[in-house]
Amino acid sequence: MEQIIENKINKISDSFTTYLPDNIVEIVGGYAFSLIMAIVIFLVGKWLAKKLTRLLTTVLRKVKGMDETLIRFLVNIVYYILMIVVLLTSLSELGVETTSFLAILGAAGLAIGLALKDSLGNFASGVMIILFKPFKVGDVVTAAGVTGTVNEVGIFNSIFTTPDNQKIIIPNGAITGGSIININANPIRRVDLLVGIGYDDDIKKAKDVLHTIVSSHEKVLVDNGITIAVSELADSSVNFVVRAWVNTPDYWAVKFDLTEQVKLTFDKEGISIPYPQRDIHHYNKD
Repeated sequence: MEQIIENKINKISDSFTTYLPDNIVEIVGGYAFSLIMAIVIFLVGKWLAKKLTRLLTTVLRKVKGMDETLIRFLVNIVYYILMIVVLLTSLSELGVETTSFLAILGAAGLAIGLALKDSLGNFASGVMIILFKPFKVGDVVTAAGVTGTVNEVGIFNSIFTTPDNQKIIIPNGAITGGSIININANPIRRVDLLVGIGYDDDIKKAKDVLHTIVSSHEKVLVDNGITIAVSELADSSVNFVVRAWVNTPDYWAVKFDLTEQVKLTFDKEGISIPYPQRDIHHYNKD
């Protein structure tokens, strides 16, 4: 009896050792070939994606007026799309059902989109800023309640530097959600001053003095016209509006200089700049 059982065990063992090695070699060989092909497809596809994006970058940089931020954005989008195609092709070579993978990827994308809706809104606003260019790097802009020089226009946010050298990062959604004032978009700007004189002063003399001050300033664009006119008979003064055109980079220098010159010249000419005042009449009933 023991001999019979031993013979059975030996026969089973012989059968197992006879068929198992060949099956293992066949299975491992098939998967190894698919794995090697998938790796080759991935590496070659990644190399091609980088070559194509470099070529696209070169072509876009030759386009006149193409913004560097927009170039980087488009190149990154194209690269990631190509890499997704390469990854799906590699997975298909391994026998993975890409349709199921795409469905999972779509569901994950929807969930991520709902979770990051604010970030996606900033992303969309960044694309709008890059495409429509309401401002560019170096412009002085007032947006989202902040005035400063644009240092960087990113996909999700933009970086401003304020006149007192503070760095402010503003989400692009906040920028496009309100008014955008591009202060130095145009080559020239108008300087506006409001100057008051006393009611006892000579209006014509004050007007002539103001015109001399403005027209003699070297940075004022006299050919663009100078406006000096009485704008208001106010409670305490007769107010003049003074308007002159200057090159945009000279705006603040001219504004400050004209203000100082008005005070110095008025003092020299004996023209008063009155303090706020009120006349009080007292009546005695007796």
